[in-house]
Amino acid sequence: MTQWERLQQLDTVYSQRAFDLYNRDEFPMEVRHYLAHWIEGQDWERASRDSSQAAFLFQVLLENLDNQFSRFAQERDSFLLQRNFRRYKQNFQKYQEEPYTLANIIHWFLVKEREILNDAELAQQVSTLKFSQRQWSWRARDNIHVCVMEHSIRCLEEQQDEFDFKYQTHLMDCCTEEEKKMQAEGLQKMLNALDKCRKNFLSDISTMLDAADVLRSVLIDEELVDWKWRQQKSCIGAPDDTSLEHLEKWFTQIIECMFQLQKFLQKLDELVGKMTYENDPIPVRKPPLKSRVDTLLTNLIKSSFVVETQPSMPQGRGSLVLRTNVQFSVKVRLLYKVSELNHVMKVTVSVNKFRKFNVLGTLSKALNMAESMNGGMVADFRHLTLKDQKVGGGGKGINDLSLSVTEELHRIIFQTQFDYQGLSVPLETFSLPVVVISNSSQQQSAWASVLWFNMLCSDPENVKFFETSPAATWPQFGEMLSWQFLSCGKRGLDNDQLETLAIKLFGKQQSYDNCKISWTKFSKENLPDTNFSLWVWLDGILTLVKLYLSDLWSDGSIMGFVSKGKERLLLKKKQNGTFLLRFSESIKDGGITFSWVQYANDGTPSVQTVKPFTSTDLKQIALPDILCNFRMMIAENIPVNPLCYLYPNTPKDQAFGKYYSEKTGEENPYLKYLKTKLVFKSPMLSSSTIDDDMLNSILDSDSECTVPEAFPPIAPHTSPSCLQHNFSESPLDIFSDALSPDIDVNVTLHEFLNSPNILNGINFRMLQEESDDFALDSGLIQDLGYPNIPLTP
Repeated sequence: MTQWERLQQLDTVYSQRAFDLYNRDEFPMEVRHYLAHWIEGQDWERASRDSSQAAFLFQVLLENLDNQFSRFAQERDSFLLQRNFRRYKQNFQKYQEEPYTLANIIHWFLVKEREILNDAELAQQVSTLKFSQRQWSWRARDNIHVCVMEHSIRCLEEQQDEFDFKYQTHLMDCCTEEEKKMQAEGLQKMLNALDKCRKNFLSDISTMLDAADVLRSVLIDEELVDWKWRQQKSCIGAPDDTSLEHLEKWFTQIIECMFQLQKFLQKLDELVGKMTYENDPIPVRKPPLKSRVDTLLTNLIKSSFVVETQPSMPQGRGSLVLRTNVQFSVKVRLLYKVSELNHVMKVTVSVNKFRKFNVLGTLSKALNMAESMNGGMVADFRHLTLKDQKVGGGGKGINDLSLSVTEELHRIIFQTQFDYQGLSVPLETFSLPVVVISNSSQQQSAWASVLWFNMLCSDPENVKFFETSPAATWPQFGEMLSWQFLSCGKRGLDNDQLETLAIKLFGKQQSYDNCKISWTKFSKENLPDTNFSLWVWLDGILTLVKLYLSDLWSDGSIMGFVSKGKERLLLKKKQNGTFLLRFSESIKDGGITFSWVQYANDGTPSVQTVKPFTSTDLKQIALPDILCNFRMMIAENIPVNPLCYLYPNTPKDQAFGKYYSEKTGEENPYLKYLKTKLVFKSPMLSSSTIDDDMLNSILDSDSECTVPEAFPPIAPHTSPSCLQHNFSESPLDIFSDALSPDIDVNVTLHEFLNSPNILNGINFRMLQEESDDFALDSGLIQDLGYPNIPLTP
C-alpha cells in the first residue's frame, strides 16, 4: 500500500490534515494522486541536492504529466482533469532552470505526509496502550496461572485419592502396633501435605481475584467510561473511535477466567464431599472466594450490556432526536461473546416514565451474532416508533412545566436476563438522553439541546439537566462548533475562523479560555440587531454548507467566518480582482457572499461585496457557476468578470474549475428551453474606474490568464488578463449595478431582475444561435429568479 493510500484511510482528523496540507499551491493534490506510485518511488531528497538528478526527475515528471493528460483525453468524463493537467505542466515549467527547487518541494510534502501518518499511528497506540499493556500482561500472567491451577487441582485430587486409599487400607490392615504407628505417621505427613496444597490453591484463587478486581476497575471504571464519553461526543460530530472490538475481547477474556475460577471452587466442593478433616481450610475460606467470584462476574456481565448505536431516525438531523410516529433504530450489544448464548437472551424495549409514551414496533429481539458484521452479540431494533400518550392534561411531565418540549430529556430502556453456568443476572442498559419532538419545525431546537447536553454533561442519567443548565467555556463551545462543520463539510474550523466567532461573541480578548456562553445566549436570545439566535444563525450556515457548499468548504475555498473589517484589510493588500468567500452575518437561514478588491486609476483600492446568496439561489445554480458567470458592465457596455484570484492568490479557474457545470444542450436544465442568449445592459461604472485604453487592451489581448511575477506599483488598478472572456459563449451572464467603494452593493442576479424598474433603460440584444423558433419557458425563468418579461425573437 502506498503512503498516499494510507493517508486516505486515516480517521477524519488526520485525513483533514492531509487535505489542509494540499490546500497549498506549490504541489497540486491531483498530481500527487494520479502519480502516487511513481512519486513515492523516487529519491527526492537526493534530487534536492543533486542538480543532474533533479533535472532528470523533472523531465520524467513532465513526461508523466503528458501521459496522464493523454489518458484523460481518451476518457469522456475527464475534460476538467485534462484541462487541469495541462495547466499543472505549464506551472511546473517555471522550475526549468532550477529543478532542484521542485524536488525540494515534493520532498517536503512527502515528509509532511509521513508526519501525519506517524501522528495517527501514535494516537492509535496511545489510545490502547494504557489498558492493553495491563490487559495483556494480566492475560499472559494469569493464563499461566489458570493452566498451573488446572494442573494443581488435578494433583490435589490425585493426592487426596492416594491419602484416602492408604487411610482406608490402614484401617483394615492387621499389623503390629509399631507398624500402625509408622503408618499413622506417614498418613499424617500426607494429610499435612494435602492441607498445605489446599491452602495454597485457595491462596492462588485469592491472588487471581485480586488481579481480576484491579482489571475490572480499569475496564469498567476507566475504559468503558472513556468509551461511553467518546460515543457521547461522536453523537454530536466528534471524530472519535467508538468501535467495541477491543472492549469485547477484554470483557470476554476476563469473564471466561472468572467462570474458570468458579469451576475450580465447585471442584473444591467435590473434594470436601469426598474427604474432610479437622481445620480443613476449604469450608472456611471457599465461601468468601465464591462470593467474590460471583460479585466480579455479576459486575462484569452487567457492565458488558451496552447501547452500541444510539437511537436515530433514518432521515433525522442526527442521533438522539426522535419524532413521534416516525420510525427510529437503535442497537444494543453484550460484550461477553459466547456462542452458547446466541439467540438465547431476549431483549425488551421501553421508555422512562418522565413523559408518557407508547413504544410501537418489534419490542423484543434476541441477542444474536448474525446482525453484527464482526460477529458480536447484538440486538438491532430497526423499526421502533414512539407514540405520545394523551393522559389527563396531556403528555407533558408534571415536573418539567418550566421546560420546553425540546428541553425534556428521555431515555430508552433495554432489559434482558443472563442465565449461564449457574449464574442468573438481570441486565439493564439505557440510551443516552433523547429529545422527542412532534413535528419537524422543532428539530432545530431539539438538535441544539442534544449538542448542549452532550457537550457538557458526562452523566447520562441527568435528565433534569436543562432545569439548571451550566454555561459552556469557549474551548468547549468552539470544539463543538468545529465538529458540526466537520460533520457537514468534512472540515472543521481553523483558528482564524474560531477567533472571528469568539470576537463576535465576547469582543476582542487576550485569551478566550475563560470566556463562557450560556444556554440562553446560545439558543434563545437574539443576536444584536437581528431577530434570530446564535444557534439559528449557525445552523442556517451549517445547512447551507451541507446541502450546497460541502466540496468548497472541504477544500478550503471558503474563508467563511471573517469580519468585514478584516475582509477589507486582507483584500486591499492583494492584486486587482482578488476575492474571498464568507458567510453572511445578517441572514437567518444562511447566506454566502463574495467580496473583491479593485483599484482606481490613482491606485486607490476599494472592496465591493454582492448581496448574499441563500439556499433559494444555490438550489437553482451552483456557487462555482455563479463565480464563473458573474459579470459587471464597464465602459461601452462591455461585460467583464471582476473575479480573478481566490484569496490569497489562486487563479479562479484553478480553484473552482473542477466544479463548473459541464452540461450542455438538453442535459442542462437551465438551457433546455433557452435557445437565444440574453444580454442585460445596466448602468456602467464611471470612467475613472476603467478607462477606454485599458478596456481595449483587455478585449484585444488573447494571452492566457497568468499571475504576474510582481505587481506594478504605479498602476495597481490595472485589470489582469483573466478578465477576458468570450462573452458570446456564456449561457448565463450576471451583471451588477454601479459600484461605490467599500460598501455592499447588492448586485446578485435575482435582485437586479426583480427590480420594478428593470425595463427602464434596458436594451435587449438577441443573438440568435439557430434559425429555428425558440421558446423561453416562463416557469424556468421564475425558478431562476427571472421576472415574467414578454420577449420576441
